[in-house]
Amino acid sequence: MNHGIDTGFLVAAEVVEHASHQAARAKIAGFVAAGDGFALAPQVLAEFIHVVTDAKRFTAPLSVDAARDLAQKWWTAQEVTHVVPTDAAIAQFFDWHRGHGLGRKRILDTLLAATYRSAGINSLLTTDANDFAILGGFNCVTP
Repeated sequence: MNHGIDTGFLVAAEVVEHASHQAARAKIAGFVAAGDGFALAPQVLAEFIHVVTDAKRFTAPLSVDAARDLAQKWWTAQEVTHVVPTDAAIAQFFDWHRGHGLGRKRILDTLLAATYRSAGINSLLTTDANDFAILGGFNCVTP
């Protein structure tokens, strides 16, 4: 089984000072031990770099170079399948965003969910299951 990775979960897994760091690492290790894989969309990598380099969020933010290298490590990991937005994902994004009356703060999560859904990914690793609950059909795994 492949589990889609949300930015918040990736941040938790990689930033030691994150409150859910150990739990996120344990979840990932458990899935790897079970033979599961992960799905990763490029927009998660861009948002990851943006978040982990922000000194307002962390006392020891990563440099842009370190964040980019870590994002690339994830992208090229053997256990990771690349998932990109397709025309079907974009159509689903517009349908969900309009149909659920979502606002500007739900744009990135809705596009990510549509990207994963169009690729047949129904399990999401996230730090906030509420971001995806309204869309239905996802098994959200939190740290």
